[in-house]
This record gives sequence, structure tokens and C-alpha cells, in this order.
Amino acid sequence: MAPALLLLSLAAALLLFYLGFWGPTLSGFPLRLFVHVANTAFGQFCVVPLLLRVNNFTLMHYLDIHEDPTFIPEVAAEGRKEKPETKNTLEILKQLMETRSHPANTGFSFKGIQDYLNCYRTGELTPFQVAKNIISSLEDCEKSSPPLQAIVQWDREQIQKMAEASTTRYRNKCPLSLLDGIPVCLKEEIKVVPYHHRAGTAYLGTEPETEDATVTRKLREAGAIIIGVSNMHELGTGTTGCNPNRFHGTTRNPYNPQHFTGGSSSGSAAAVAAGTFGRISCHGCLPLSYSTVSLGPICTSVTDAAIAFSILAEPDPLYPYGLQQPKPSLSEILTPDLKGLKLGVNWTFFKACDAEILKVCQKAVEHLQALGASVVDVPLSEMEEVRVAHVICILSEMRDYLQPDFNAHFQQMNLETRLNLALASQFTALDYIKANRQRTRSMSFLREIFANVNCILTPATACTAPRIHDSDLLTGNNDVLTTLRTMRYMQLGNFTGIPGLVVPVGYTATGLPISFQVMAKWWDEAVLFRVGLKLEQFREMTRKPAIYYDILA
Repeated sequence: MAPALLLLSLAAALLLFYLGFWGPTLSGFPLRLFVHVANTAFGQFCVVPLLLRVNNFTLMHYLDIHEDPTFIPEVAAEGRKEKPETKNTLEILKQLMETRSHPANTGFSFKGIQDYLNCYRTGELTPFQVAKNIISSLEDCEKSSPPLQAIVQWDREQIQKMAEASTTRYRNKCPLSLLDGIPVCLKEEIKVVPYHHRAGTAYLGTEPETEDATVTRKLREAGAIIIGVSNMHELGTGTTGCNPNRFHGTTRNPYNPQHFTGGSSSGSAAAVAAGTFGRISCHGCLPLSYSTVSLGPICTSVTDAAIAFSILAEPDPLYPYGLQQPKPSLSEILTPDLKGLKLGVNWTFFKACDAEILKVCQKAVEHLQALGASVVDVPLSEMEEVRVAHVICILSEMRDYLQPDFNAHFQQMNLETRLNLALASQFTALDYIKANRQRTRSMSFLREIFANVNCILTPATACTAPRIHDSDLLTGNNDVLTTLRTMRYMQLGNFTGIPGLVVPVGYTATGLPISFQVMAKWWDEAVLFRVGLKLEQFREMTRKPAIYYDILA
């Protein structure tokens, strides 16, 4: 290339960098050019370091942290004596489902486990008939314009085989569990026989999987009907679900198909529960960022999340973390009120979100107060340090795990993935160790907070699902500001391994869901379900999505 043309290209790339960061999303040709430059020697020496400084990712260089690093946020259970269970877990879950089957409002509601079980037990429908409806819906999704792109791999024979077995069990009155005959899907980064373990890429999982992940095996043993694997952001490297590669495409938001769903699990859900780090086995899940990955159920209600959690949460000899975990207890989640609970809020942090989100979430806090909970102001120290350290840990661990892929499959990766890995290449061992020293500090701060409160409350995201632009579907996008806003409230829990529950509590004026997050101390998932059940009561109505399939119709 002629020197003048080279200089012109580099100048254009730098200009695009400036506009891409401070302006709207970067996609299309500008993204392609910027990613190319970022992965050149010039980009690695000049452009990417500038990007890191602008985003304050060099913060760790200037901190003097004396705490020993915590590379894995595994926390031993407290030595307190466990209270005797007045009821077994199955009895509690059945009581929960009975409560949900008589909702206060009579409008639209998503079908839950109780609805399926009622149909199966009365003979109104069989699991096999439900499977036929699911297959019909999957076929319709593929033909729709635009396609929903929620389930990216499914197999008619596999679905029918599991449904037939479940139908036989109900006919013989011997279902395996509360999940018998319930349709489920698993994120594509989790191994599911016989599907390809692609993790959102175009190059992984070239052969069908021959071994189930632990969570997949447990769902099969519970009798669930695995309908396939769901779409995801490539390698989990983003928060929108934008994935332009040939096997996936971008999942559409059922509430507004012109918007993203969120990611990296590009699904639409009513309740998302992530347990304490190590609570649910990650064996068979792609270990992209081993110190922050946690698996948890995404369900239509808090009750359904509690059912799935009770089946999935236990030690796994194939997974090195959580082996000494305490037995999950749900005995205290069925209460008429929230008297005695102290809920922590840092209002400065809480208010760092869009006005519509803040208005709804503040009312949700007032609702919890009206049920007897007290709200306590709590300090959330060094949140900027948490933000930076969290990113350093995730990207460094991903870059390490993906080193062979980066060399062999670089051109097959999405542009956003290439850019994130270019950033990751700049982090040093010193950055990584200091980030994990920060993890130790942050976990210590949380221990002090949870000595005084039962939960920490925040909005789930600082903004609602962003709009999809045509160029996003072709090249993907890079939107730093939106990524920061969508990750703002989840970073603390993800970084320190505390459990969290996200529940929808309302909608924007344009009909997009607004959600609320509750976090608790390590191993205290029960209090999350207790608070989450009351948050569901706050949401006076559930709006029917623009795209909806009633499998039980």
C-alpha cells in the first residue's frame, strides 16, 4: 500500500474510533475498518491503548492494593447450625405452585410448570401433544419475517422421543419430578447431546456432542423435554445478543422485534436466578471465564425458578467448586409479608439509570417496604474499581482460553469478538493480579454489608433493550456506552460470586420490560425467592408479547 494511502486509512480509523466511542453504535464498514486496525501492530501500540485509557481500563496501574488476590470467588459456608426443615422441599414447591395457580389478576400470564402439570394430570393434554405444538411453533418461527432466532438447534425425533417417554410415565402415574414433561432449552455453550456445542460461533462444535453437561443430565433425569439449544452472543462476549454469523443470527425481542433481547443468553424471560458461585455445576459448559461463570434457570416465574433451582443445585464431583456447599433450603420463602428483612440500597448507585426504569424500580422498593421490610442505606465502595477489575478478569480469562482459536479461527469470529480480544491482549499479568486483589476487597466489603442487611436492591439494567439497526444484522456492532449501561448492576454479583435474582416489575412507555435485581450473601438464595415472590405481586399486569406461542392452546 502506498504511504499516503496507508496514512489516510489510519487517520480514518482513528477518526472512526473517536466517533465510535463518543457517538452512537459502531457497525458496518466503520466497525470492520476499526477492528482491522485494532488488530494490526499500529493498533496494538497506539489505538487500543488509547481505547483502554479512555475507558479507564488502565485504572489498576495506579492502585496500591495490599490484599491477597482471590482468583476464584468460592466462599465456604458459614458454620452456623442449620435449622430443621418443617416441610420437605417438594411440599414447599407444591404449595408455591398452588399459590401461583390463583393469581390476583385475571389478565394475560405466561404458562408455567403448574399449567403443564394440570394438563397432564387431568388428561387434557399429554406431553406428546405438547411436543407436537412445540415443533409446530419452531417451524413457524423459522418461517416468520423476521425470524425469531431464539432456538438455533432442534431435532424433531429427539423432542418426540422424550415426550413419548414422559407421556408413558404420566399414563402409569409415575412422573419423575415436577419437571417431567416440561419443555426446556439450554444455552448453546452448554453440552447437549446430540447438538453442536458451538457457543454462538461458526467454528466450534464441528461434530455433534456425545456427552451431556451435568445440568443437561439432571434435566433429563428429571424427565424434562429438551427442545433444543438457544441462541447466544458469540462466546458470551457481549450484552445484546447480536450475532450475525451463519449458524445463529440475531434473536428478536418478543416484545418488540426491532429490539435486541439482551445477552449473552439471548432469550426473553420472566425470572432469572443465578446461585452462589459453584452452587450449580458448570461441568460441560464452555469455561470461557472460569472465575465469573455461573449457571442458573431462566423461567416464566419465581416459583418455576425455585423448582428448577431445587433440582439443579447440588455438589458435582465432576466440578471442583461448590463441593462443600450447604444444602439449599426453601423453608422460609413462604411468608405472608417481609417483616424482619433489611434491604440494602445505595441510592446514588440505584439512580444511575434511565428515568423510566428509576421510576418503576423506586415504586418496587416502596412495595417491599409496605410489606414490612425496612430499607437501609448501604455503602457500595469502589464500584468503578469493580467495573474495571470485572472486565479485566473476564477478557483476560477469555483471551487465555481462546488463544488457539484466536490463531486458527480469527477470520471466522464476529467483528465484536475480534475487537474484545484485541483489547484483552493489552492486559498484563499485573493487571490481572491487581483485579483479583480488588475482588478480595470487594468481597470483604460485601461481608460487612451483609452483616447488617439481608439483600441488596438495584435495577437490573440501566437501560432497556437497544434497537436493532440493519447494519447490526450484517456485521454486528460495538456500542461501548450501551454495554456499560447494561452491565452496570450485574458486575458486582458476577465478580464476587454472590447469588442474584432478576424479576420484571413493569414496562416502558414503548412496552419494553423493566426488571429489578435482588442480591444476597453467599448461599442464601432462599431470601431471594422470598423477596422475588413479593416483587411479582407488585407487577399488576403482564403484557402479552408481540410474538407469543401458546403451547397449551
